[in-house]
Amino acid sequence: MGSRSNLPDPGFDSARSWLMAALAFMTCLVAFGVVYSFGDFFKPMASEFGASRATTSAVFAITAAMYNLLGVVGGHLSDRFGPRPVMLAGALAMGAGLLATSYIDRLWMIYLTYGVGIGFGVALTYVPMLAVVGGWFVQQRNTAMGVAVSGIGCGTLLFAPLAAWLIELYGWRQAYALLAAFACACLAICALLAESPPNPITTARLNLWQAARTPNFGRLYLSSVLISVAIYTPFVYLPDFAESLGIDDIRSASLVGFIGAASIGGRLALGTAADRAGIIPLYKFTTIALALSYVIWILSHSYRSLVIFTVLMGAAYGGLVALSPAVVAELFGVIGLGAMLGALFTSSAISSLAGPPLVGFLMDYSGSAIWPPLFAGASGVLAFIVLMPLGRAKNSARGIHGPERSADSGESRSTRVSG
Repeated sequence: MGSRSNLPDPGFDSARSWLMAALAFMTCLVAFGVVYSFGDFFKPMASEFGASRATTSAVFAITAAMYNLLGVVGGHLSDRFGPRPVMLAGALAMGAGLLATSYIDRLWMIYLTYGVGIGFGVALTYVPMLAVVGGWFVQQRNTAMGVAVSGIGCGTLLFAPLAAWLIELYGWRQAYALLAAFACACLAICALLAESPPNPITTARLNLWQAARTPNFGRLYLSSVLISVAIYTPFVYLPDFAESLGIDDIRSASLVGFIGAASIGGRLALGTAADRAGIIPLYKFTTIALALSYVIWILSHSYRSLVIFTVLMGAAYGGLVALSPAVVAELFGVIGLGAMLGALFTSSAISSLAGPPLVGFLMDYSGSAIWPPLFAGASGVLAFIVLMPLGRAKNSARGIHGPERSADSGESRSTRVSG
């Protein structure tokens, strides 16, 4: 019986596994489509409440920080109770947050309705669903992760024009009410169809702390803090930089859309390539590629060169998002994967809150618009340096190809699940 329990379940890499990847794709599309459509609501909300750009833009920073910080909660709960109840709670939080936002009469209230509601909604759906995909695959895990997170790029492309169209027809309040119903329904359907992997995942508290004490997890976390600065910077400062070159508003704003479009290709292509080239070497290559793409921004004096930057940076960014969950699974296994991913994603909360304001301070102090690409590129290079030793240390938990082992005790996964 003991040897039989160590055999891979025939459900891995099956049609049902790909259904889980499709559900993850839809979850990412809806959750991040809502988040990244906030720019469409920015001007009408600021105009109605007479708020400054800084005050209104803080809503997005709070939301990003919330879902990155709360991801560890969503991941841990999903590991312990399964994805379905956790994701249903996330669907309700997303719907309630959007609906409540449509009724606010003071701007500060959106920090609670949108920041907390959407923060919980993303944290309780995105991280659990990625952990589900990681557990359902063995041979094609990297490709499946790429398919799943490509939903983020597709959501960016689809929801921005959808939100703009709804605002034009009904106003921003009714647009949010309609998005509330749509997002809640879609995420609830994904939750009801989501299933735990064939071999049940046990509580993640012990494994998370074991992983967090390893040098590899520390390298991943610090590099994630640094590379996230490089990822967030163009979304905040690239349009303004383009306008400083005399490029009109619409073409400048479209540069962010090019990043989203290129990221889809990066997520799909690099996720598939990792199955052949090796996940950790490709992750390191993608990190340095993203960092070096900023050389093009630094040297840019035309719209064409900025478009080239967005394509290269977006492809690398998409690849990093697709590869990072698979890297965690490769180094530490899939037991407690949700909690480990959630813990790793808290690094992005640090970057989203500290990175853009620091860059803005440097710009204000120096009066130079070159600081965003300089700071982001340097952060990316440092992230690569931190990652260079990654994978050299031996980690005992390396997926589900054989019996999982605790990082400290050597106890097999099959023993812990049955006992």
